[in-house]
Amino acid sequence: MSPTGHEPAHPGASAQENASQQPAVDTAGGPDAPVDPVTRERARARAEAIAYREQDRANRAKARTLTNMFWALLATFVVVAFLMIVTWRPKEEKVRAIEYTAQLADARKAASWIRGPEPLPEGWAATSVEFRAPEQRPITWHLGTVTSEKKYVGLEQSNQTNRAYQNDELGKTEDDGTSTVRGVVWQRKTLLERKNENALVLVGSGVTTIVVGNAGYPALETFAATLR
Repeated sequence: MSPTGHEPAHPGASAQENASQQPAVDTAGGPDAPVDPVTRERARARAEAIAYREQDRANRAKARTLTNMFWALLATFVVVAFLMIVTWRPKEEKVRAIEYTAQLADARKAASWIRGPEPLPEGWAATSVEFRAPEQRPITWHLGTVTSEKKYVGLEQSNQTNRAYQNDELGKTEDDGTSTVRGVVWQRKTLLERKNENALVLVGSGVTTIVVGNAGYPALETFAATLR
């Protein structure tokens, strides 16, 4: 008997009574509880649908970006091409004319047979000149010109009369008839190693004179007629 005079409660009965008073815990949804296959399939399908929509949205955004970039680049190209067409102008090659008469006079003092245009045809310009002094055998004289049509005509002279000099200046050639300039007969030559080039060749009195260029025989004859 206890000091209070009451019988002690039975321990087992008290535990059972306390347990009966605790709220019931539903363990059906615990981590180890089985999942309904239908629910699992629905969850999987829903997750896949969400992922598909997100990927589709990303793909469409990317496609729009690439399309916009393409059209922007195309528009830029069209504008640039239009401006180039509108503003383009053929650039004419500038002819750097030189003065040759002083060198011609000096050359004649050393070799009286040297000839030069007096004057050049109208619209023509001298572009190169060279004289090799007598101590530099053989003597040679060169004058290069550009016609009013921007074609080349050159004069080559030397105190060599052998075929080797012509070969050095012209390469392989083929006879192409004759031209008579101021009563003098010149031999026409077609240059086989240079495209669209011809020459007039005059050999006599120990001198070879060559008029060569791509301006055609009429221009070569016009130049030859100016030589004095």
